[in-house]
Amino acid sequence: MEFVIEARPYGDPDVVRMVADVQAEYVVLYGGPDEAVVDPDEFVPPNGLLLVGLVDGEPVAMGGWRRMSDTVAEIKRMYVSKPARRRGYSRRMLAEIERRAAAAGIAELILNTGPEQPEAVALYEQSGYTVIPGFGHYADHPHALFYGKPTAR
Repeated sequence: MEFVIEARPYGDPDVVRMVADVQAEYVVLYGGPDEAVVDPDEFVPPNGLLLVGLVDGEPVAMGGWRRMSDTVAEIKRMYVSKPARRRGYSRRMLAEIERRAAAAGIAELILNTGPEQPEAVALYEQSGYTVIPGFGHYADHPHALFYGKPTAR
């Protein structure tokens, strides 16, 4: 099984489907969808990028970054479909996000997640992300978790 990562627009049908899937998962885990405002234009280079991971041509993963300042970007929409989990796709997607963000001049990547996603927390911590102060829509949420990491520019 070949895993290929390619850039796609936020409005791509596969992206739209996976965004709906991850939002449905947030409803189960947290009682509602992600309420942080996301503008699809934020994922258009050079302001950001959205990537889709395909296994033998089938979309199974996504993730992207959006620029928060000249040198800081936020990782958003990291997701692997349930049947494709536990195969290392999220780790490979994260590495590609980091590589492409660094190539675009990003010096630091930041993100937020939650305690109901222990696999995501483990991935970020094992990948060198450390706790940072809260930011954005969930900055003051008592259970939100925030991480950051310098890129290898």
